[in-house]
Amino acid sequence: MDDTSLERLLQRFGFSDKEIDTYLGILEHGEAKASTIAEEADVSKRHVYSVAETLADRGFVEVNDHIVPTTIRANPPESVVGSLADDLEAMEPALESRFSRAAPRSESFEVVKSRVTVLKRAAELLGRADMEVTLAVPYRLLDEVADELRAALDRGVVVLLLVTGVGPDDDPDVDGLASVARAWDQPMPTILTVDREMGLVAPPAMLSRANSAARAIVFAQEQLGPVIVGSFLGNYFPMATEIHVTDPAALPATYHDFRHAVLEAALHIRADTPIRARVTGRPLYDEDGPSELDGVVVDVRQSLLAPTSSSFPVENTLIIETDEGTYNAGGQGAFVEDFEAATVELRAIETSN
Repeated sequence: MDDTSLERLLQRFGFSDKEIDTYLGILEHGEAKASTIAEEADVSKRHVYSVAETLADRGFVEVNDHIVPTTIRANPPESVVGSLADDLEAMEPALESRFSRAAPRSESFEVVKSRVTVLKRAAELLGRADMEVTLAVPYRLLDEVADELRAALDRGVVVLLLVTGVGPDDDPDVDGLASVARAWDQPMPTILTVDREMGLVAPPAMLSRANSAARAIVFAQEQLGPVIVGSFLGNYFPMATEIHVTDPAALPATYHDFRHAVLEAALHIRADTPIRARVTGRPLYDEDGPSELDGVVVDVRQSLLAPTSSSFPVENTLIIETDEGTYNAGGQGAFVEDFEAATVELRAIETSN
């Protein structure tokens, strides 16, 4: 590596031109007085001392100020590089964590031209899921994202899966891949949403023919995500047949995703388990209404499980009987209910025989 390339790399680590000249001078001598380094780097002795203190803090040099005159000794390059590598390795988890939290909030669109890239993007997006996944995918390609679906379920993500190009009588194997799965023997677009903030849409031809001119769209936009989820739940999910439903989760449990809470409440009611709910949020139409509901879940309106009980496809409502009255609670953006929920805690009601 020539001097120019070395200087460029040191600049990436935050070195100024003067700091680079000073450090390289120290390296060439191994150990030298400040005056010697100052003369060769064409800087003042005071500047050398200042730079040396910074370099010492970063582990690049050692300042021997217990002797007269003070000398500055370069640390072995292998220890410097090792220290930098350790710092970068220690920093990576924090960077990844911040990137994962920030990425869904960024607004972007990507046009994808190949089936391989569509599946790659789908796997990447599934790896970011924290709360909810909706996925419609050809059954023959399900294995391509199976590991990511299992991992999402292990993280507590609710997964609504629709496999296409296969009928329920074909006995498709989706066990362990979804909270609720349905099958439809008709072709349809591949649709993925993650946490209602990001996802992708690919036309059927793109995943059925290798040389298709069709294009897919990968998006990260909070305004678009709910629209795609609504299309999935309103237009496609109702056309398919339920083939798998997970067991009810152990209670008590707290949910920040309202649709997940509705699903679990419906599962417990279907299993004849009476439950209570404590819901935090805000009243929608009564300024003096409660900010928390605590009572028995007497009914659930939903279209996630068969048979559906909702009056329209995307309705998800908990009907809660409290000491103050009966309330209809909906999730974020609720408008037909009288309470908008932020969190839901479900608890089993102990019964005596």
